Amino acid sequence: MKFLLQVITIIAIGASRNLAIADIPAQSPKELLQTVPTQAQVCLTCHGVNGEGLGVIGPRLAGLSSEYIASQLVNFQMGNRQSPTMSAMAATVQGDAIQVVADFFAAKTVAEIPLQYRGDKVVITDTAEKMAYQGDWGRDIPACTSCHGPSGIGAANFPRLAGQEPSYLKNQLLAWQNGTRKGDVDNMMANIAAKLTADEIDALSAYFSALKPLVQNAAAQQPLAQK
Repeated sequence: MKFLLQVITIIAIGASRNLAIADIPAQSPKELLQTVPTQAQVCLTCHGVNGEGLGVIGPRLAGLSSEYIASQLVNFQMGNRQSPTMSAMAATVQGDAIQVVADFFAAKTVAEIPLQYRGDKVVITDTAEKMAYQGDWGRDIPACTSCHGPSGIGAANFPRLAGQEPSYLKNQLLAWQNGTRKGDVDNMMANIAAKLTADEIDALSAYFSALKPLVQNAAAQQPLAQK
């Protein structure tokens, strides 16, 4: 009962925020909870009923593919990713429940953002933007968007970076660097992250986190008196 009340409270808080999740239904917290498969309800207190994330508490799941979400649950279970909270939560999702959870959050849509593709700009002076779209071939670092898609919106087993919590992005790059996160093909991300400087990690985390719908960005920048 206590857990149920915590979940309903979290849903109510999440539903009241501008989260850039497309087509969030106008339902009460209890009604929203009833739309969530039993297997996925353990995820709500950190990730929200629409996978919108809750700031530093939990990253966004909306916008991630079912393939990626399922693979990460398995990685937590196998110890390829380290997190006391997530390892315990992932352990409760077994067998067919993994696909149920992955499909549920993958079906949550996110608001569209303007897309920038590799090659759209020839000259890029911003450090993070340059790394994102051109990489640094002198250090064998490919452009982030080579795998993560235009503007980092994600593709298949490469997660969405756009709009993700900046501290989460930073912590994941650091986890790849120090070896507490594994599980990708050919250790690709660990090899890339190992070559990034601390300043580059900070810049990339801030850059991709800021890639949100223009409407939301404009609203966030208005003076309080105009809101």
